[in-house]
Amino acid sequence: MTASATYPSLRDKRVFITGGGSGIGAALTAAFTRQRANVHFVDIAEPASHMLVDSLRREAVDHRVSFTSCDIRDVEALRAAIQDIEAKHGAIDVLVNNAASDERHNWRDVTPEFWDERMALNLRPQFFAIQAVAPGMIAAGGGSIINFGSISWKIALGEMPAYVAAKAAIHGLTRTMARDLGTSNIRVNTVIPGAVMTERQLDKWISPDDERQIQTNQCLKQRLLPVHVVPTVLFLAADDSAQCTAQEYVVDGGWC
Repeated sequence: MTASATYPSLRDKRVFITGGGSGIGAALTAAFTRQRANVHFVDIAEPASHMLVDSLRREAVDHRVSFTSCDIRDVEALRAAIQDIEAKHGAIDVLVNNAASDERHNWRDVTPEFWDERMALNLRPQFFAIQAVAPGMIAAGGGSIINFGSISWKIALGEMPAYVAAKAAIHGLTRTMARDLGTSNIRVNTVIPGAVMTERQLDKWISPDDERQIQTNQCLKQRLLPVHVVPTVLFLAADDSAQCTAQEYVVDGGWC
């Protein structure tokens, strides 16, 4: 499946994606690039990210896509990456806060240091990326910010309390920032994926038995893939969603 809709308003938009080199992020990077947006992404997966950029550039000579290696737990590095893109290309029009890590962990083993590190990856960068791009969006007259949540807290998923807590907090972050930035015509929304069958999930967490159970929970008895999440993000980034803000958009095959 590929996204079928073309959004003229996305052409030449400057799009910044965290975790854009693999999984859902790679699907988003490819989709925005094919919309003829000016796409820039950060990731720690350097080989995969370089391969993605090379592939997209081979696909069409006018594709504008770039990659910066960045560990988003380092707020100063994240800020510097955003500032560098804006200095070279202009203010960011669309921010996609996609990057996250859902490492499983037993609540008995969680230390303060582990908890803080999980927040530094799964929650803190979303706010500081918003803080970094907002001035440029305000000066430009508006923009779209898309945060990634998770159905994990909605379905009371266990075995990763730090991740689930961070993802629940993102919904509050979206709503408060939508209020604060709405007067500047900046829209802030949350996309909530379900059990997306990325290569990482299948390698690390989801066995064939797990997948059968997931499809039992879903109304739609099909694999949920990164490309199924893409159309909702494109819509929220485009001018077609001009009056959509402070909302949650679930893409989970009908689980929660």
